[in-house]
Parts: sequence; structure tokens; C-alpha cells
Amino acid sequence: MLSKFSDFDIRRSLHTSQLQLHLAEPDTLVLDEFGLCQGAARVDVAVINGQLNGYEIKSDRDRLDRLPLQVDIYNRVLDTIVLVTGVRYADRVVAYLPDWWGIFVATGTEAQIVFEVVREAKLNSECDPFAIAQLLWRDEALAILETHQLHKGLKSKPRQVLWQILGKELPVVKLKDAVRKALKSRSSWRN
Repeated sequence: MLSKFSDFDIRRSLHTSQLQLHLAEPDTLVLDEFGLCQGAARVDVAVINGQLNGYEIKSDRDRLDRLPLQVDIYNRVLDTIVLVTGVRYADRVVAYLPDWWGIFVATGTEAQIVFEVVREAKLNSECDPFAIAQLLWRDEALAILETHQLHKGLKSKPRQVLWQILGKELPVVKLKDAVRKALKSRSSWRN
């Protein structure tokens, strides 16, 4: 039997229960529908603080046909990922997910959705530096290259070239830190 929870219901409850603490943190950004790999996929909720964490929602009303592609793309960028699902998919999603993904199951009533932690998320050790750099706008990528004295001859290059240089030249820890800082300092999310 399908649960009565929609994606919207689960997302709203996720924000009010699981993410509420993050919303009060001054150095944390919480975004819905955060695009990865140039829009190849959008994670339902991203939490950007000392890490780039994602929450993907698969309600009982959803289908799982896009999940393999989403897993591939999210694995390239996100430090941790939690799949939040309804009861319908609670057992089936495990087959799609690496063992470092967390799994929450939404249960309860419409008035009070509860998240049962089936598996805690662990740190992703295999992020792709180029995919991480793709989160940057061109001017942000160039500014990071300038900060690290890697910008000579690159000021007129397209952003793909800048992303490649960042991915190759910066240690992944420094790249992640610079990308998170750039994302959190944006005054607008359209460019």
C-alpha cells in the first residue's frame, strides 16, 4: 500500500525536523533542487557547510527509474548523501546505493512524519574534482585560480578549461573548501 506522503510532504518535514538546526547556522546554506554536473541531475536538498551534503527524496509516489543516473552523478560531487524514501521502497533502494549512502524511511502520519534511520551516511571518498569545479560560475573559478596563482593565460578561456585546471591543479580538499566558500558567498543564484 502506498503511503500518503508526497515528495512535498517529505521535503517540508525534512526541513522542519532534520534540517532545522542547519537553518540557524550562519555558515550553512540549505538549497532545494541543487543542480549538479551542469544540470545533469538535481539533488532535492543540499546542505552546504563544512561539507556538501545531499538529501534525495523518493516518496512512495515516485519511480526509481532515474535513481541509477542520480547515484552516478551525486557520487561525483557530494560528500554525504541520504536517500529519504517511503515504506514502499525501503527494502528495494539498498540495491541501487553504495554502502556509504544513508537511508531514512518516512513513516508516521500526515500531521507528523517521522524519519527512521535505516543507515547513517558515511563520507564519500571518491569525488570527481572536475565535477566539483563545475559547481562554480566562470568568474568564481577564475577568482580561485587567481588566489592560487594559477590564472596566467586563462583570463579569456571558457569555464570548462578553468574547471579542468582547478580539478587537476588543486588538491581536492582545497578545491572543495574553495567551492563551498564560493557557493555560500553568492548573492544571487542566477548567472
